[in-house]
Amino acid sequence: MAVAETQLYAKVSNKRRSKSTSALLESLLTKGFPAHIAQKALAATGQKSIEDATKWLHSHCNDPSLDDPIPQEYALYLCPIGRLHNHLQEFWKESKRQCGKNRAHEIFPHITLCDFFTCEDQKVELLYDTLKRVGDSFSQCFPPSISLSLHSSTSYLGFFIGDSHANILKEFALAFSSEASAIADCHVKPCLKQLHLTLAHKFYPHHQKTLEQLAKCINPGETCQWVATLYSRDMRFVHYQTLRVLFQYKPRNIDELLINVGDFIYVDPTQQSNVSEGWVIGTSHQTGCRGFLPENYTERANESDTWVKHREYVFVTAPRFVSETENEPNVKLDGEVHNPRWSGSITNVLSLQNVALRRGVLVMRHGERVDQVFGKSWLQQCFTADGKYYRADLNFPSTLPKRKDSMKHFEYDPPLSCCGVFQSRLIGEALLDHEVTVSYMYSSPALRCIQTAQHVLQGLKLDQKVKIRVEPGLFEWTKWEASKVIPNFMTMTELVEASYQVDTSYRSNFPLSSLVPSESYEEYVSRSSMVIKQIITACPSKGKGVILIVGHGSSLASFTRPLIGLPARDSSNFAQVVRKIPSLGMCFCEELKEENKWQMVNPPVKTLTHGANAAFNWRNGIVED
Repeated sequence: MAVAETQLYAKVSNKRRSKSTSALLESLLTKGFPAHIAQKALAATGQKSIEDATKWLHSHCNDPSLDDPIPQEYALYLCPIGRLHNHLQEFWKESKRQCGKNRAHEIFPHITLCDFFTCEDQKVELLYDTLKRVGDSFSQCFPPSISLSLHSSTSYLGFFIGDSHANILKEFALAFSSEASAIADCHVKPCLKQLHLTLAHKFYPHHQKTLEQLAKCINPGETCQWVATLYSRDMRFVHYQTLRVLFQYKPRNIDELLINVGDFIYVDPTQQSNVSEGWVIGTSHQTGCRGFLPENYTERANESDTWVKHREYVFVTAPRFVSETENEPNVKLDGEVHNPRWSGSITNVLSLQNVALRRGVLVMRHGERVDQVFGKSWLQQCFTADGKYYRADLNFPSTLPKRKDSMKHFEYDPPLSCCGVFQSRLIGEALLDHEVTVSYMYSSPALRCIQTAQHVLQGLKLDQKVKIRVEPGLFEWTKWEASKVIPNFMTMTELVEASYQVDTSYRSNFPLSSLVPSESYEEYVSRSSMVIKQIITACPSKGKGVILIVGHGSSLASFTRPLIGLPARDSSNFAQVVRKIPSLGMCFCEELKEENKWQMVNPPVKTLTHGANAAFNWRNGIVED
């Protein structure tokens, strides 16, 4: 943004709105809305326009908390705009791609001036007046550029503000706090400790070096304008998870929630333990209503995605004398800001890392199992009186593999559904499209896992080249087995006769006879850690070959965490985490051999999301009432 444009933007932004909040309130009152509800709508929409407030009121007409006197929480942030902001956004994007999401990604780049505080809806306009007055009084002494120095530790990376500039910011925050507390009758707490701009927070320690290299690509002295901005959030959902709705869902039962694309859902993690697999219970940001919804219709969103921007004060500072080349290097590519100097630095960092990459481990949950769709009684639905299998629904397997013992053993060792077969082959085809080279394939002895491995290899066109190593040690936590005994798995001979491409010469690391029914969590963690290390040792490096492991929902955490040097999850929340892992959910680890460690990165293919499809009888509602 050119200097003249920035100054004009500041002058416009720092003026009070031509239409005051009281005028907006009067307009809502004339429409028949009660005063306290109208004020709540204005506060929830940033008091920007009558249209926004009216739309909010109509969408929240069934909100059970509409009459509750619950105020918004407000915070004052100092945010950069201009070239520094562009560099920070590039760092956000690249650090997430290479190291996964950390706590800093939940919020945009900012310096916290005042922590979140509550303010009654009818007094919010007084905060706007305070920001304008205090901003005007500090505009002359605000530093033309803020001194930023990089600081790094095993769980934090960010810029610390130089003392002289930090003192000015603290004085500004203190002045806003004092006046807002006095005028708006709210307790505002200014940040008087070390001021900072966080780049990464609560990340895995082994990502520290990578994040530092990326952070060094940022020039903290870049051209920048600073904006003091008031944000608000709904205080009821501070510690909730935020989900973004990807697909519309229309309720089929009275306790289900209507959700629309683009809505956000607040989910309390502590209330999900008794919810059916694949579902969550949450509250809609768009309507305020609460109910059950399918989790695979959503994706994780950032905490700040639901925040509301209220007012801002742009500090107009003296322009820095820079050449036109230095000031305008950004070129639009595909709608994104591109900086040649940044990209070159990123390329250097990536090239340094790629030299060290040797192997990958892809841990995958099996595809959709038949009892997941038709329940534990699925066998009774598809066998005739004389014991012959027939396909009662198109999603039942077309055939069942032959077993010498009783077919009833399929109850505790169920096969994939037809959709599960399709899912698995689709994943294999996606891996092939991304030129992923699978050198080794391991599978749990569960039939659903072996079938998943087989169809993934078919999608990869490797089913005649790579054999499936059946490893009993990859079986899930035996405490979760409903039968309380180890299932009777198909034998190697039966698997070969059923045309599964299993490696008959493979000798397992963990014999089937060693699986203990109802094992403790500690026993399961120990088994998983031992098996993954033995698999890595048994698979010599072949360029960038991938070791593909097909296991269970519990496998993703229990095999990858010991590989990247993290302790096992606490047993109290392990089940809750596993429950959210969908069919074909996967984790991917890459080896940094020169550093003698592994790191977790994004899987090579996208996730597979699909909706539920209920059973349908054409008679119901078509020819019968």
